[in-house]
Amino acid sequence: MFEKVFVANRGAIAARVIRCLREMGIASVAAYSEADAEAPYVAEADGAIELGPAPPLDSYLNQDRVLGALAASGADALHPGYGFLAENSGFAARVEKSGCRFIGPAARWIEAMGHKTNARRLMESMGLPVSAASDVLAEGTEAAIAEARRIGFPVLIKAVRGGGGIGMVRADDEIALARNLDRAAEMAARAFGDSELFLERFMDRPRHVEFQVLGDAAGDVRHLYERDCSIQRRHQKVIEEAPAPRLERAFLDGVAARMSGALAKLGYDNIGTVETLHDAASGLRFLEMNTRLQVEHAVTEAVCGIDLVRAQILSAAGARVAEILPDPVPLQGHAIEARVCAEDPVRFLPSPGALKTFRPPEGDGIRVETGTREGAAVTPFYDPLLAKVVAHGRDRNEAIASLQGALEAFAVEGVKTNIGFLLRALRFAPFVAGDVHTGLVHDILAGPP
Repeated sequence: MFEKVFVANRGAIAARVIRCLREMGIASVAAYSEADAEAPYVAEADGAIELGPAPPLDSYLNQDRVLGALAASGADALHPGYGFLAENSGFAARVEKSGCRFIGPAARWIEAMGHKTNARRLMESMGLPVSAASDVLAEGTEAAIAEARRIGFPVLIKAVRGGGGIGMVRADDEIALARNLDRAAEMAARAFGDSELFLERFMDRPRHVEFQVLGDAAGDVRHLYERDCSIQRRHQKVIEEAPAPRLERAFLDGVAARMSGALAKLGYDNIGTVETLHDAASGLRFLEMNTRLQVEHAVTEAVCGIDLVRAQILSAAGARVAEILPDPVPLQGHAIEARVCAEDPVRFLPSPGALKTFRPPEGDGIRVETGTREGAAVTPFYDPLLAKVVAHGRDRNEAIASLQGALEAFAVEGVKTNIGFLLRALRFAPFVAGDVHTGLVHDILAGPP
């Protein structure tokens, strides 16, 4: 087992990992930028090292500074959290070359799944269904138009690398496609350092269903069921739940078994999430695979009773999946997570400022993950996530009611938040009925306040 782990991230996930390490008896070292020097988890860690100025390129995304801090920390492993360098295969390889363990999949898996068209081909070769899409687009508008005609409009222009909905542009016809190609390439290059694009058939209001998996160095891979993450703004998730409502349990378990079986044949070796889109016409179609812990991992933890951060660390340390997970993995009740963000509740634009009041809710079945505190500043440099509020109930209705009560009790002053929108979503009749899809945010905003 590791003696000391360097936590190369910030906010709620840094706090979450540090707490888990403490419970496991493993020393932790927090990385922080100048802007995060007073974050509560920095003081809670056993040690802390400053990475540099607030801008991510000067701190959390600066590989040389992170690796220098890792060496200075004396840690024998690094946890990347999510975002930043968590899915950078070159960084993972450099961590391993330094003699430390990267707590995540091997660099080859990060690279294989991080390139979306290669990942699609790989999973299709294992018998998993994929949606209609192109390969990496060749240069020139005509080549893109020819691919779009083959796939069928409307299409999504997507970055080959990256995620979070960044760089995705819908094109309904050839004119829109030609007009948006350069813009999408520029966004991809700026965000991910790679301007390559591909096209994917646009699915109108599908469901976003993802499957949690855990693998080990011996190639054993098990699934921990699924989450529904259909409630999204700007292709970014805001409400997630487990299990997925209004889909047959036998169908979902069958898909999960196929996916974990395919990954076992490939030899996948740590935590990961297989993301799919679902509609009545196409069923479930492979979208991409995230080779890291997910923001929404807590809803899976709630219904399975398993600490996924601990499981990820144990797998990286050499433990076998059969030693980490019970067989079968339990599935109990229903859990829903809401991401509370410092942002305008209608336009979803960030709202930086000082947290004059920040009092998260408490109560049975309520869990709050946060990396901030009252009096702290919300800066424009990072994702505006303030906290994740998770409610676990005996069934979906109980979880919804519990989460509503928690959000109503969440006191935040000094910045705008999306709490009002989250409450509207939880009360929206189609959501309550489980009729969820990726266009539901538009319907919620168009409906009564």
